[in-house]
Amino acid sequence: MHKYTDSELICRALQSDQKAYTRLLMRYYDNIYFYILKMAKNKIDASDLTQETFDKAFRHLDKYSEKYAFSTWLYKIARNCTIDFIRKNKVNVLHIDYRGEDESSVSESSLYSGTPNPEENMICRQEESILLKYIQSMKPRYRRLIELRYLKQYAYEEMASELNLPLGTVKTQLFRAKNILATMIFGSAGRKELL
Repeated sequence: MHKYTDSELICRALQSDQKAYTRLLMRYYDNIYFYILKMAKNKIDASDLTQETFDKAFRHLDKYSEKYAFSTWLYKIARNCTIDFIRKNKVNVLHIDYRGEDESSVSESSLYSGTPNPEENMICRQEESILLKYIQSMKPRYRRLIELRYLKQYAYEEMASELNLPLGTVKTQLFRAKNILATMIFGSAGRKELL
């Protein structure tokens, strides 16, 4: 079987070749996941951020420049997604400004609580209710993927076993399911990051 270069796969993907997307995903998924896991320190967040990284990369594949290695471009997207996630959630993130090498030189530190206030709890419940209505209206195979991953918090391997599908197929179909759900909620024109 011919081993395509990244450039060949990108060219094919830009021509709507779904297999090219899958090959790129499978080629880099593990490396990106473990890179993000080092920063996120949480397997579920790392999995979600890895999916978000590939989602962004594939949606903006036409902007990729061959001046850089594709992997370098992916790592940059992964880093930005993770940093944005950490900033947005501010969950148990300790910010310290070191001016030297010993602890006595710490000049500033702040610890953010990950506990939402009552108003945030109410908003979350309302958003969950709306989101569940959208999920229920999806085609059964996509609804099942979203439910297993985000409601039951299955790992990808558990999903593959439960659905009797190859791991790569599960990841690709979940990627599609998330895009479908995001389009349902935000519309194709003003689509935002959802999951």
